[in-house]
Amino acid sequence: MGWTVNLLTVLLLSSCLQAIEEEDIRAGCSTAVNDLVYIIDGSWSVGYTDFDTAKHWLVNITSGFDISSHYSQVAVVQYSDTPRLEIPLGKHQGGPDLIQAIQNIKYLGGNTQTGRAIKFAVDHVFPSSQRLSAVKNRIAVVVTDGKSQDDVVDASVEARAQGVTVFAVGVGTEITTSELVAIANKPAPAYVLYAEDYTNIDRIRESMEQKLCEESVCPTRIPVASRDEKGFELMLGMNIHLKAKKTPGSLASEAAYSLTSAVDVTENTREIFPEGLPPSYVFVATLRLRGPAARQRVDLWRVLSRDGETQAAVTLNGRDNTVTFTTTSTSHLEQTVTFTAPGFEALFDGGWHQLKVLVRPRQVAGFLDDQQIQEAALETAEPIYINGKTQIAKRTGAETSVAVELQKLRLYCDPHQSERETACEIYSVDDERVSVASLPS
Repeated sequence: MGWTVNLLTVLLLSSCLQAIEEEDIRAGCSTAVNDLVYIIDGSWSVGYTDFDTAKHWLVNITSGFDISSHYSQVAVVQYSDTPRLEIPLGKHQGGPDLIQAIQNIKYLGGNTQTGRAIKFAVDHVFPSSQRLSAVKNRIAVVVTDGKSQDDVVDASVEARAQGVTVFAVGVGTEITTSELVAIANKPAPAYVLYAEDYTNIDRIRESMEQKLCEESVCPTRIPVASRDEKGFELMLGMNIHLKAKKTPGSLASEAAYSLTSAVDVTENTREIFPEGLPPSYVFVATLRLRGPAARQRVDLWRVLSRDGETQAAVTLNGRDNTVTFTTTSTSHLEQTVTFTAPGFEALFDGGWHQLKVLVRPRQVAGFLDDQQIQEAALETAEPIYINGKTQIAKRTGAETSVAVELQKLRLYCDPHQSERETACEIYSVDDERVSVASLPS
């Protein structure tokens, strides 16, 4: 009898696990599993009007997250002489209730004890989470309009030691840059934001939303020059370096990989993008298309749901020299933008080229060898399904692999990386720069 019960239990557990595996799961910034604590300045220098503006800013940022016990939980600490817990972590399990609670916060007034507020959040607010073992990101956003009257260094160091990521938002002309840098994580440019005053704080809302999103879904670091960028190194993640043959790249100093029709580059999406995609990112590929690949319709990169629906894709069409970007949509299964402007034809000439696709929440732009070719509008995208597969170099609409040569394949989470990621490894671009530099002044 005991064996029968145990067998039934095993079968039941197996069935449940299979059901979870087969269930469609969307993942993205809105579904991130965050414990997020806002630490907002309520000192006399802020004033009633600006404090209301700060609350409105918090509401706008928070609206981008799914608030629940499964996804993001939010707490708010207001501080002046002493910190005051306005909203406990996880108290509100729905967006509307949380937003109403933020709007109901009463202005405190007093002096500026920022260090004390950070220590309070680290010692009391974050530990109060009911899901300490399950939460993936612990994030604090410190908003201040002036120099603290106590020490912020020790509390900030302790926050980082406890695994809390700290953003510092400085508002107005009385802030001290060195103090903000001491509060925030490193590197400072990624974790410190500035606003001229509270009336202009909404101008950094998109930046704050993007940075919170990057922290939630882009944990990987890509070494670039003297810094690290958040993103996804797809050559490594997709195991291209193991599956394809190494070959000379665009320069003697560069190596590339030759994919053939016999090489299947397919991985489970949850292994590549476990938390989905951010709303803004830069897709970068340095590649060479020769032979049939330059005359076919090829999905250079695509993410498919379990049912085969396209979640994201960059498609190269050698038949009409166009590039198409595909993403999700809140109103349809998918949305596509095809770049038809002259300029992409060089991509199919058999030489090395750098292709960039800059994706933002409302627009997408296509670049070839540092030149922007075209920009187009986008509708709001849904988080992607991650229970499917991610593939490289596949014929559009089929599982057939296509022969291409790849030197670089990355997805950066910071949209500003598009400006920094130049095509200097391409011969034609290098030669053109050398020619220009050699002209007499």
